[in-house]
Amino acid sequence: MGPIVTVVFENRDTIRFQIQEMARIEKMTSDAQIQAELDVYNPLIPGPGELSATLFVELTDEASLREWLGKLVGVERALQLRLGGDAMGNGGPEVVPATPEEAHAEQLTREDATSSVHYVRFLLGPEQIERFARGPVTLAVDHPAYRHRTELPDEVRDELVSDLRP
Repeated sequence: MGPIVTVVFENRDTIRFQIQEMARIEKMTSDAQIQAELDVYNPLIPGPGELSATLFVELTDEASLREWLGKLVGVERALQLRLGGDAMGNGGPEVVPATPEEAHAEQLTREDATSSVHYVRFLLGPEQIERFARGPVTLAVDHPAYRHRTELPDEVRDELVSDLRP
């Protein structure tokens, strides 16, 4: 999503891989350590009618961090899905805003700077799911300091539809 934002959609499999990776990297050996990771990541697994995503602000140097993290306060609330229309927002797309994971949002965002990682959900009703399935679907960041969008390829949209439907 532009030069510094990446969005990764999550599901049961990606969360399982994340937990396995953390257990390996952190050399976790006890059930209590694994349970703590499960407690952190399981709330990110989407239910029917939901998409879950991780938004990364990918900055690699101190100067960029200082510049951008102050500018991007609220970026997690500026992420949206646009159902229908075209990639440029023409044709009247229906906008589905991201909802930040509240437990994480409280820890991640301050009034003067944002975090480089945010967890969000998109909640879609049955008609929105069908509109999503028909496409096109555009993922957009509509923040005053950062506006970028990308149309989801059909194969990505099809995979996400399988996550949306029960």
